[in-house]
Amino acid sequence: MPLTAEMRDFAAELFAGLGDLTFKPMFSGGAVSAHGRTFALILQGELWIKVDAETDARFADTGAPRFSYARKDGRVVDVAYRRLPETALDDPDEALGWARLGLEAADRAAVKKRPQAKARRPV
Repeated sequence: MPLTAEMRDFAAELFAGLGDLTFKPMFSGGAVSAHGRTFALILQGELWIKVDAETDARFADTGAPRFSYARKDGRVVDVAYRRLPETALDDPDEALGWARLGLEAADRAAVKKRPQAKARRPV
């Protein structure tokens, strides 16, 4: 399912407290970013929030499934995103709390990806 204006508007309303959001079409949906960091995906008509080792259990405790997909070779790949808990779909304050956790996870992932400074050789 492609990124629709309806889903984009719905996500923008739920996550408005994060400030300016950007939406980028990807795969069969879209990515949602704030402050230059992708913290959510809109895929299969659902909102998925980025998780990491620090936040995954909180989402799991709500029963929020992890996003996964089947590769052409039949392997199932889990991605570091969990579905926004159902209770947050009608509650922008709750949705914003989950989105902030996703943004924090995205920030931590960005720090891990920063290139290491090359060691200088003595002259």
